[in-house]
Amino acid sequence: MSEVTTRTLIDDLRTVVADAEALVAATAGDLSDRAKGARQRAAGSVENARARLAELEADLKHRAKAVKDDATEYVHENPWQSVGIAAAVGVVIGVLLGRR
Repeated sequence: MSEVTTRTLIDDLRTVVADAEALVAATAGDLSDRAKGARQRAAGSVENARARLAELEADLKHRAKAVKDDATEYVHENPWQSVGIAAAVGVVIGVLLGRR
């Protein structure tokens, strides 16, 4: 899964958790058995979602650090190739922007 997709998923999960928490808080005054059961299930689901969200964030941070470390190692091992790649990317971006 790409980093953008993962970040979007994390943001969506945060929104769902916040909405579920608001729903649980809003129904706190309803004393019926069905409402109590629904609140308990929703609270459990919110806790599960929070745990999964924390796992996703930790995994995303770990992957980003690994990519950064790999890129840093490559640049240190191949400095001139890295300069050449950066220059080529700069030329391509310059040409593309110059056409507009």
